[in-house]
Amino acid sequence: MNQEKPKKGIAVLGSTGSIGTQALQVVAEHSNSFSLEVITANRNADLLIEQALKFDPNTVVITDVTLYQKVKDALSHTDIKVFTGEQSLCDVVTMSSIDVVLTAMVGYSGLPPTIAAIKAGKDIALANKETLVVAGALITRLSKENQVNIYPVDSEHSAIFQCMAGEFHNPIEKIYLTASGGPFRGKKAEELKSVTKAQALKHPNWEMGAKITIDSASLMNKGLEVIEAKWLFGLKDEQIDVIVHPQSIIHSIVQFNDGSMKAQMGLPDMRLPIQYALTYPDRLPSSFERFNFLEYPQLTFEQADRATFRNLDLAFLAMKKGGNTACVLNAANEIAVQAFLEEKIGFLDIARINETCMDKIDFIKDPALEDYISTNLTTRRFAAELV
Repeated sequence: MNQEKPKKGIAVLGSTGSIGTQALQVVAEHSNSFSLEVITANRNADLLIEQALKFDPNTVVITDVTLYQKVKDALSHTDIKVFTGEQSLCDVVTMSSIDVVLTAMVGYSGLPPTIAAIKAGKDIALANKETLVVAGALITRLSKENQVNIYPVDSEHSAIFQCMAGEFHNPIEKIYLTASGGPFRGKKAEELKSVTKAQALKHPNWEMGAKITIDSASLMNKGLEVIEAKWLFGLKDEQIDVIVHPQSIIHSIVQFNDGSMKAQMGLPDMRLPIQYALTYPDRLPSSFERFNFLEYPQLTFEQADRATFRNLDLAFLAMKKGGNTACVLNAANEIAVQAFLEEKIGFLDIARINETCMDKIDFIKDPALEDYISTNLTTRRFAAELV
């Protein structure tokens, strides 16, 4: 007689963002498999309140302390516990009822609660790629020490992970991360000088938040994914490559040491990798739209233009140099992208600021957590001056 598996307790950090809202859809569709324990937001109090009333989690956290009373008052007639502040994020992920922490926060801010969750022995569904970009060596060491699994949520890394299922004992020769090329694919630097925020925010295939959409347009997102892949799969720099695949149907490819290749395919829908990360090793049925080969008679591939899209090249350089360099690159990029979104700098200035910070900020070969924290703060201040 088959016994039903107990429900997995899920915490969604960043539930009001693009990944977070889709994760709640997945959890709701499989309410027999998941129990929603925690949802959090930085400043989007209205949506957090709406989500709390709809999904009835055990606990919510609004990071911005000025919005605490608003959220607390709105949920005062429920049994939902309300907390505020950055430390609360690190505290709630240690709750005994949580099995998996989905980190869907944007940027460096996802690092401290991810570390807290790992130290508490919680498995991680990782959508916050910056955690591994900034502190890959530290995170991989902590996950081994605490016997914690890190399940990738990025579509590309999920694809690699799915291709490796049943192959974990076989050596990888190379992986190919696919990139759509973004809205400016095929353009040269001269054409990119005058692009606007509105143009950069029009991604051809994916619906994402503003930060990641700009990163996709500059190919920085792919660069961050390159660094993330190194740590997730224990690869050497030369084992990782990027190819542009405009249709976004093949999400990535693994090449094994016998020359055989495996690719994972599907329509561009983030709910699939989210669900796989939460349900692994099982595959639960879904209502997602199915791929039809006849609607895509041609799948094409191109070399990534690392000369024009300098951010991708900077990411490979940061990965090769190691130490705190990727932390510098990430911090500089967060400041530069925000400045571009506020229309204070041009599109090509993002890479200029990133490269300048990589050149000027002190290099630390074997950084500890305190070094990552100080590098992040120092780089942000310097990048802000460059803006």
